[in-house]
Amino acid sequence: MTKPIDKNKKIRARRENKAPTVRRKIVANTKRVTKKRKNQKKNKNFLKRFLSNIMRWFLWFLWFFFSRFTVLVSIVLIGFVIFEYSRIGPLDKLIDARTSGSVTLLDKHGQVFAWRGNQFGGAITANAVSPHLKNAVVAAEDRRFYKHFGISPRGIASAIRINIREGRSPLRGHGGSTITQQVAKLLCLGTNFDPTTGTSEADFEKDCRKNSILRKLREIPFSIAMELKFTKDEILMIYLNRVYLGAGNQGFEAASQRYFDKSAVYLNPSEAAMLAGLLVAPSYYAPTRNLQRAQNRAAVIIDLMQKEKYLTPTEALNSKKYPAKLSSAAKEQFGGYFADWVSKSSPSFLTKRTNADIYVKTTFDSKIQKTAEDVLKNIFEEKIEKESEAQVAIIVMSSDGAVRAMIGGRDTEKSGQFNRSTQAMRQTGSLFKPFVYAAALEKGYKFNSKAIDEEITLDVPYSGPWTPKNYTNKFYGKMTITEALAKSINTIAVKTAMLVGLESVREIANDFGISGELAPGPALALGASESTLIELTGAYAGILSGGVNITPYGLNEITIVGESNPILGRNGGLGERVMEWENAKQLIYMMNTVIENGSGRRAKIKHREAGGKTGTTQAMRDAWFVGFTADYVIGVWMGYDDNTPLKGVTGGGLPAEIWQRIMMQISRDLPSRPLPMINPRMARLNTANDDVLDIDASGLFKKVKPGSKPRSILRSLFARPEED
Repeated sequence: MTKPIDKNKKIRARRENKAPTVRRKIVANTKRVTKKRKNQKKNKNFLKRFLSNIMRWFLWFLWFFFSRFTVLVSIVLIGFVIFEYSRIGPLDKLIDARTSGSVTLLDKHGQVFAWRGNQFGGAITANAVSPHLKNAVVAAEDRRFYKHFGISPRGIASAIRINIREGRSPLRGHGGSTITQQVAKLLCLGTNFDPTTGTSEADFEKDCRKNSILRKLREIPFSIAMELKFTKDEILMIYLNRVYLGAGNQGFEAASQRYFDKSAVYLNPSEAAMLAGLLVAPSYYAPTRNLQRAQNRAAVIIDLMQKEKYLTPTEALNSKKYPAKLSSAAKEQFGGYFADWVSKSSPSFLTKRTNADIYVKTTFDSKIQKTAEDVLKNIFEEKIEKESEAQVAIIVMSSDGAVRAMIGGRDTEKSGQFNRSTQAMRQTGSLFKPFVYAAALEKGYKFNSKAIDEEITLDVPYSGPWTPKNYTNKFYGKMTITEALAKSINTIAVKTAMLVGLESVREIANDFGISGELAPGPALALGASESTLIELTGAYAGILSGGVNITPYGLNEITIVGESNPILGRNGGLGERVMEWENAKQLIYMMNTVIENGSGRRAKIKHREAGGKTGTTQAMRDAWFVGFTADYVIGVWMGYDDNTPLKGVTGGGLPAEIWQRIMMQISRDLPSRPLPMINPRMARLNTANDDVLDIDASGLFKKVKPGSKPRSILRSLFARPEED
């Protein structure tokens, strides 16, 4: 009997049959996924291992390369350090390696007023110098000085970053150099200047200071070698003695003496900070240039000193509250033109080509110099337009030629400028006329010899007819040559020169010290030749001294520092007689009338006799006044460097006024002494040669029959004196 089919059972069986099939499929898929994952993981591990191997290989290569490179560089560096170590000289030879000595100039009283050359001042040690100076320098220049080994990679990196940030090349601007590296530069990496190479010392030092990659690399072994050879204080000692601080100051001792008139041993914090502030820019922060700016810079250094705990807050506050002040000599800054003139006129083997430090005792008078500068300043403030570029030169000298003061231009505070007192060759104008009349007096004519002021025409060889004119374009008839000089009459000066001979005029002018080439024609009498203010002032001093040749001088003696006996004495003064004493007294009287009644009346000084002469050149390009009292001779020149005509200025104007103000002030405390001149009331009239000088149409002088009794020279004929 067939069993009935159980449908539910069939369904269960079907389900059961299907289930295993599904499980098999799932298992199979799982195996495939697992296998795939294993393959992926295997591939991934392989890549990782590959990259890891490459990285390990690369790192190994870097280690291999740099370890060996470092070893190689170290060996090379050690070699260079040893080499540089052997080249560094002994400490005492590194303190002062100047190739030329210093020149300290003393005034007539023995006080320092100027310095020339590289001032050293003497060696100072880091142990003996003021601790404030050491601290100020370290705080300002290298605060980690006592911690590094000569170079500071951190400092160099910081400097490069700052330079790039500020738009400069990496090595231009901030250098990041340690004090040791700066010493390496100061020592030119151990190379001394050799004058036989043809290179100037300035160019040599400029090359030493260049910042380049090669030079920076060379600094490293040299700096390390110095750190090995010297102590930190010894390196600092070299730095303190050799660093340049502007104005010729080589080292802090020289700068301390220059600005504070004291040794660097005794510097207080504010003074030390001011000197340390010079390191970054010696000229810009020079206290003699701008004291306030130097004090502000010093305040920054004081803050750095406080930050490094070299100063307490109270000490820092007091140092800024009471800033450093200059010594009187540094503050005044008188005599720059004079100092340059003396230095240049002294023997070069003593002042320029020697390693010796010398003292130069001069004729300079700082009081007179200040007076002259103050007068000049006041005149320009009162009477000259601010935008005017007119220049002035002034010389004050004693009757023996000793120069007491000198102004070579309106910029009186600087040295090294063009000196218009000694270097400018300018036409002399009527300032030359006293030499014309000196020649006439030597020929036998007298102060009261007569001449006629009238129109004349001369036939000048190679030039043709020449008719000299007076300043006023008028003629005044008969007068004495004394009156002619006082009124600066051109025609009579020309007549006199032609009468006595142009060669005689040239000869006596040369004898008095006018050394330039003198004009060949009759225009010589009117100052067509050129000369310098110092020559003309010296020549007038010769007239005052009785008709002798005088060489202006500023040097009294030269002494080597440390020695008592001078090695050179005075280089000028009174020379040979070139004019008879009696004739010189007549000429002095004639020049006295210029001030008393003539063109130089603005130079008149109450209760004091004076003589001089005005001078104005063609087209008013130059205005002069040179004159004297019994004590001093003063020369004044005004004009433009480019020969632009002066507007409304003649020798009898501003130059005479400048002369009068200076002479009155410097003579205030002196007794009033008379000039060595004749007394016209007691002088015998010229009877032996009582002629009237005249000239005919052909240009030849002739004697004119004496007329009536000549008018007394005491009678005024100065109706309209010329402003000449």
